[in-house]
Amino acid sequence: MMTDRNVGILPSRDQHGRAQLQAPVGATEMRVKDMDTRRKINEKSKQEQLDRVHPDPEREYLTTNQGVRVSHTDDALKVGERGPTLLEDFHFREKLTHFDHERIPERIVHARGSGAHGYFQVYEPMTEYTRAAFLQDPKKKTPVFVRFSTVVGFRGSADTVRDVRGFAVKFYTEEGNYDIVGNNMPIFFIVDAIKFPDLIHAIKPEQHHQMPQASSAHDTFWDFAGSLPEITHMLMWVLSDRAIPRSYRMMQGFGVNTFRFVNAEGKARFVKFHWRPLLGIHSLAWDEAQKLAGKDPDFNRRDLWEAIEMGDYPEYEFGVQMIEEEDEHNFDFDILDATKIWPEEEVAIRWIGKMTLNRNPDNFFAETEQIAFCPANVVPGIDLSNDPLLQGRLFSYLDTQLIRLGGPNFQEIPINRPLSPVANNQREGYHRTTIDQGRVSYFPNALGENKPRPAPAEEGGYVHYQEKIEGRKIRARSEKFNDHFSQAKLFWNSMSEVEKEHIVKAFHFELGKVSDTGVRSRVVDLINNVDGDLAIRVAQGIGVPPPARKGAPSGTKKSPNLSQETTVMDTIKSRRVAILAMEGYNRDEVVQVEQALKDAGAHPEIVSEFYGRVRSADGKEMEVDRSYATTGSIVYDAVYIPGGRHAETLKNQSYAIHFVNEAFKHGKPIGAIGEGIELLKASAIKGVAFADTSGGEALAEMGVVTCGSQGSVKSFIDQFKTAIARHRHWDRERMEQVPA
Repeated sequence: MMTDRNVGILPSRDQHGRAQLQAPVGATEMRVKDMDTRRKINEKSKQEQLDRVHPDPEREYLTTNQGVRVSHTDDALKVGERGPTLLEDFHFREKLTHFDHERIPERIVHARGSGAHGYFQVYEPMTEYTRAAFLQDPKKKTPVFVRFSTVVGFRGSADTVRDVRGFAVKFYTEEGNYDIVGNNMPIFFIVDAIKFPDLIHAIKPEQHHQMPQASSAHDTFWDFAGSLPEITHMLMWVLSDRAIPRSYRMMQGFGVNTFRFVNAEGKARFVKFHWRPLLGIHSLAWDEAQKLAGKDPDFNRRDLWEAIEMGDYPEYEFGVQMIEEEDEHNFDFDILDATKIWPEEEVAIRWIGKMTLNRNPDNFFAETEQIAFCPANVVPGIDLSNDPLLQGRLFSYLDTQLIRLGGPNFQEIPINRPLSPVANNQREGYHRTTIDQGRVSYFPNALGENKPRPAPAEEGGYVHYQEKIEGRKIRARSEKFNDHFSQAKLFWNSMSEVEKEHIVKAFHFELGKVSDTGVRSRVVDLINNVDGDLAIRVAQGIGVPPPARKGAPSGTKKSPNLSQETTVMDTIKSRRVAILAMEGYNRDEVVQVEQALKDAGAHPEIVSEFYGRVRSADGKEMEVDRSYATTGSIVYDAVYIPGGRHAETLKNQSYAIHFVNEAFKHGKPIGAIGEGIELLKASAIKGVAFADTSGGEALAEMGVVTCGSQGSVKSFIDQFKTAIARHRHWDRERMEQVPA
């Protein structure tokens, strides 16, 4: 039967029996009324329609989706204060399940990622500590896939935003897939996973206008942070240089949560995981990071890809901190608290292996985008703890992947498939790609000779560690979890003066973007618990009164390895060096410097006004790698200006002047020989002594290395390489005033 879109039409027949539509009585009148109704639509009509589905924003009490009022939403239901989280906690499950399914199809967090293949080798057998097979044979190379990521931004956001970075490793072991799902910071914002939806809702773009993108510098995040003291320690990390890494290849990784090693005898130890880059831990300057977000939003992704393509394979040492079970309570922090580190001075790191990334993915979507990690993916010899953040992660990751990857068979996607044989009775569901044979899909079964059957421990079966648990069901946390400021003070005390200055300026930027002065003031009051002087300096920069009473001084306790100033600074491998050259440069000198840099593993590139070839003073030509129009100092680690009459042209070029000024402002090494020094003199570089243009020997001062035309080029090269290995020279005076 055919129908009108507004009223029903009954069919009739003509004399030939053909169907004929006829309007029922009253249809015309109904249409008239309908047209009258339509004419009343105005510019407010749509908003009025939407208003009917808006819940009351002023509701007093928090409820479940079933309308049941909630008495507590900060801690999941556990067996005792430090026991495991209970599955019967319907509020926790509903809250996390709803959150896990809020985005389709991109990841809710860690949406923007980069991946690489590689392998892992252990240094020595770890039999004493764990039965995990991939940690026993130093000759064995276990395949891995690593995904690095930003956390807050959408897939289309920039790489160099201030943010935590994901550092997830999937080991394809002979005993099954094992995942370390970590970050580039050893701690997290919250204690209990039940607060995770609140955290991400606060830090994501604000609900009413979907701004800002990939940034925590806005009202809702800092409103949340200022009301949650447990976040304080993480704030110090996020506002440090750790949040703007120079490269994924120069970034630490951490397992964040507390796990267990269990050996063949059943003895367990608590363990935390660490990744240490062999190139050292280095960061961007904040001004540099902001500019890169505009000029090359793929900077970190591109850096990783190109490094692997050029054979500069990223390498990371794998380390573990271990605590004996009987020592669990012998610290002034709770070892299950994810907002706390285990200071290396109290629990040493044992470096037990190395990971090398040596192959880029063949297809970004099929591999990097579809890879699925979960901290519950463990192998025999590695077990879990009652860490309340970990307990929620064990559920949440799997739950998310069910919706993101289209159903329960996502482990059959090639990048997720284990290398070890898979045999079970789960044979249906969306996107099944294997074709199982046989009649039975259950256990026990007589028809199939009880296959596949459970494997005992001695045949590789996973056996959960038998931890004795007693306690009452309670929404609470151990008292040690409530020390929110001691380790934040420890982190602040451990920073160099330059690093402290960067943290203060980060607070100025972040809180300066907050429009609500009450929110700003609450954050200042919060960090007053870390250090009174820090709070005063922050208050001065964001236009709020300092705390009425200055917080207690930080004391003297430090952990030196928390500062990036203690990192590796003896290599220039994979560093990119810009060589500024115009017609008339000294070719012999360039060839000598360029070859020395290449021999040390660096990548020099000729940068000039235009692409093509540039002629030297002796009539030879050299291919230009980049033009000023397509690059800038921000994509290089150092700048070198050779001698020659071309310097007369360079010092009158705005592009060249800006290139040098900007590199100086960002603390980068700068080298110049002979006439090239004239460009430095024409720039805004102040407070640095230069070698004599003609006869002066090599001179290095605050990362600026100069040498006269008659000086030793070898001496210049040695000092320039030392300056590059240092990465940044933050001791330069008044860098912020450089006009770049």
